[in-house]
Amino acid sequence: MELNYATAFLLGLLSAPHCIGMCGGIIGALSFGLPPGVRGQRWRMLPYLSAYSLGRVTSYTFAGILAGTFGEQVLLLMGPESGRIILLGVATIILVAIGLYLAGWFPHFAVIERIGRPVWRVLEPIGRRLIPVKTPGHAFLYGLVWGWLPCGLIYSALLWTTTTGSGITGGLVMLTFGAGTLPAVLTAGIFSGWMARMAHHRLARPLIGLTIIALALATLWLALQYEAHAGHDFRQRIPSHHTMR
Repeated sequence: MELNYATAFLLGLLSAPHCIGMCGGIIGALSFGLPPGVRGQRWRMLPYLSAYSLGRVTSYTFAGILAGTFGEQVLLLMGPESGRIILLGVATIILVAIGLYLAGWFPHFAVIERIGRPVWRVLEPIGRRLIPVKTPGHAFLYGLVWGWLPCGLIYSALLWTTTTGSGITGGLVMLTFGAGTLPAVLTAGIFSGWMARMAHHRLARPLIGLTIIALALATLWLALQYEAHAGHDFRQRIPSHHTMR
């Protein structure tokens, strides 16, 4: 379980170039709508950006609960023993696909964004009516809505979250993923130029993608080692026929 949280946080942290590309316009709309006195001093924007991010991560967490609950029902149908192995394999495939997507080698994976489009068609007009943002509370509501933006990375992470097999775990995994995105999103509104240059470096995306793929394979190997060790310990605890006599 700890591997899920560590992987989710690193996935969010390493998604900085993607987050800047997807959320840069949203952050810009939030920033330019602020009072001139706040907008003129970058550090005074931090409470607004923090409230926006809190709303966004809240939506991620709720979506993670839904995804994890769905995965939990699938796990019950498959059975706990075979189900864990199948979900582990599916989780690895999804993480590798996310790595290829972030590296720019699998752009068609963005088709997963279609999952959230029906919800987004309802929420987008609400988000537009929240502009301009005037208070941190207003920014929180803005983030709460825009947390459902059809983003290939977010919905890929949600698809991966279904493999946790638990609503509570799914919510915590997406909460951790959201926490990992905070450095990129918070600094995008303050150091937008520098962050954009870093995100567009020709080596940034391939390195991030390869790192996530390596992380996926390492997670699979460690999980299989854990499963094998747990199974061995269980067999050792089963009494033999001679012992039972």
